[in-house]
Amino acid sequence: MPETLTTSTPDEQDLLFRLLRQLDAAPDASQRTTAAALGISLGRLNTLLRSAAEGGLITVSARPGPDKRQRFAYSLTTRGAAEKVRLTDQFLARKLADYNALHAELTGSASGLPPLKHRTNPMQSNLAPIPELYVSYESAQKLKVEAADLVSWDLTPRQICDLELLMNGGFNPLKGFLSQADYDGVIENMRLADGTLWPMPITLDVSEDFAAKLEAGQDIALRDQEGVILATMTVTDNWVPNKAREAEKVFGADDDAHPAVNYLHNTAGKVYLGGPVTGIQQPVHYDFRGRRDTPNELRAYFRKLGWNKVVAFQTRNPLHRAHQELTFRAAREAQANLLIHPVVGMTKPGDVDHFTRVRCYEAVLDKYPAATTSMSLLNLAMRMAGPREAVWHGLIRKNHGCTHFIVGRDHAGPGKNSAGEDFYGPYDAQELFREFQGEMGIEMVDFKHMVYVQERAQYEPNDEIEDRDNVTILNISGTELRRRLAEGLEIPEWFSFPEVVSELRKTKPPRSKQGFTVFFTGFSGSGKSTIANALMVKLMEMGGRPVTLLDGDIVRKNLSSELGFSKEHRDLNIRRIGYVASEITKNGGIAICAPIAPYATTRRAVREDVEQFGAFVEVHVATSIEECERRDRKGLYKLAREGKIKEFTGISDPYDVPQNAELVVETENVDVDNCAHQVLLKLESMGLIKA
Repeated sequence: MPETLTTSTPDEQDLLFRLLRQLDAAPDASQRTTAAALGISLGRLNTLLRSAAEGGLITVSARPGPDKRQRFAYSLTTRGAAEKVRLTDQFLARKLADYNALHAELTGSASGLPPLKHRTNPMQSNLAPIPELYVSYESAQKLKVEAADLVSWDLTPRQICDLELLMNGGFNPLKGFLSQADYDGVIENMRLADGTLWPMPITLDVSEDFAAKLEAGQDIALRDQEGVILATMTVTDNWVPNKAREAEKVFGADDDAHPAVNYLHNTAGKVYLGGPVTGIQQPVHYDFRGRRDTPNELRAYFRKLGWNKVVAFQTRNPLHRAHQELTFRAAREAQANLLIHPVVGMTKPGDVDHFTRVRCYEAVLDKYPAATTSMSLLNLAMRMAGPREAVWHGLIRKNHGCTHFIVGRDHAGPGKNSAGEDFYGPYDAQELFREFQGEMGIEMVDFKHMVYVQERAQYEPNDEIEDRDNVTILNISGTELRRRLAEGLEIPEWFSFPEVVSELRKTKPPRSKQGFTVFFTGFSGSGKSTIANALMVKLMEMGGRPVTLLDGDIVRKNLSSELGFSKEHRDLNIRRIGYVASEITKNGGIAICAPIAPYATTRRAVREDVEQFGAFVEVHVATSIEECERRDRKGLYKLAREGKIKEFTGISDPYDVPQNAELVVETENVDVDNCAHQVLLKLESMGLIKA
């Protein structure tokens, strides 16, 4: 950067600040207009423009047209946007210092205004409307017709969640999916290219084939899974991201044990698209429609009731008595009204489904004073990103009109990493939120860990109990609650509301009455199908639940006859088996699956599908490849050794040995009946069948 830009006087720095601000606000103005706005001569302006261009702060491009006074167009570079942010801070700090000095001279006392620690956006009232990306109804009707002829992308469930919050202002100030420059800034330092705080990459991930068809500046239609056009997007950026880098920076580790990292590597498309979005219509929700509010609808509601201070409670779990006490205390501490704002988009795999959770919320809503409490549903796709997610949640709640936000212990934590340790520290999220809350314009209310004190029959913050040695402190962890639900054990009233427990028991009956899936995996010839058949007969003999066998060969014949044996087709075959098994499990039946299923990521995806509805029991039939080859009645291994069968598991294609299977069965020198009995004993120990 030229020396004049780094060692200039305060007046010259102010002039540079005003130039960058003017070019950002009016990039198409003529030089004469720009010079007049700055109050300087054209010669001085040209010198300043040349210096800024040499310093990499602006780009200059030729503009076609007959008007010689408008021969050039100017735009800020990423460096220029960052310099504008720095100079804004500097300008505001100097003006504040001047004001403080004048205040002291006139009154003899300090002004009391706090120092500027961060760049601050103009504070927007929580009651004023915020920008949306929707066009008018009339324009939307025209745009629907035009968009029908555009190249279309069918959105995934996560992308639909993101698009909805882009269009309704929940992700304000974003105007669309991130450009590559914005993405890079968010990944590296949680800021867009213009310096605005934003911690989470919001990108449209697509396949390589789809991305290859697009040109810069092309418009595409964004459709839901039923084919309805929700928006159009102008594709300005098309790039292949470094996903390992994204995982490290956003989630803290490139570890597939993190659900969002697993999604990033194994589900998301390989190419990202960026560009502005034009909203045509919001996604249709047929469930709980009266509970779903856009940011502007909530702001209008708060405005109508005169709620100037609102504290938001983020939750993806049912509410119990400790949560009620926590939210009461948070509202009192902030002297604010309470918004219960649960996420009903995508949460962590294995969470209670949102239908059950919302019924639980509605069952206890009358426990709160109606005049000071409201509930609204947020269609957000969580990333479980811990500290970054907490900041993200705060910005989203600010957009929804909230002034305070409860940040919990290990907020949005995904659980354990591959080494069995927590991904984030218990208070990392609170520390990061506290660092940025002044800039965000929303205040944090610390989550208190509430426990029940039996002698006083009330909930109290655990770290505020001074006589803990003389009282009985009670608490039930999430793991213990799930165990009690699974085994049909009592859940005491001091812990939860009877109405909540009743709703949970409807969805989570005792394990012995739930559907479940037994998933055998192993080499070809390992004995999977034989053991699976024996297990099916034994379970049918016991009775009580329908049993379905999804053997690899049977599925290939009836469900996947058109598929080959490439990795892509084998993955698709296993996903089909998983889908059928999840439907059987959801409806209270027993699914027994016996494919080879060589890839760990695919087995994990099937587990997540099934565990939404019941137990998933992975059984590794650990027969050695040598023994399988010795047993080979069909001669498949011989053909694979000769190269006549391509991509044969164990010979020319890998097999990912299960690391955490519920059961490992050795079949060498063990009869089939004994192996099937081992599985029965495991099912009994898990409470899935009664002794």
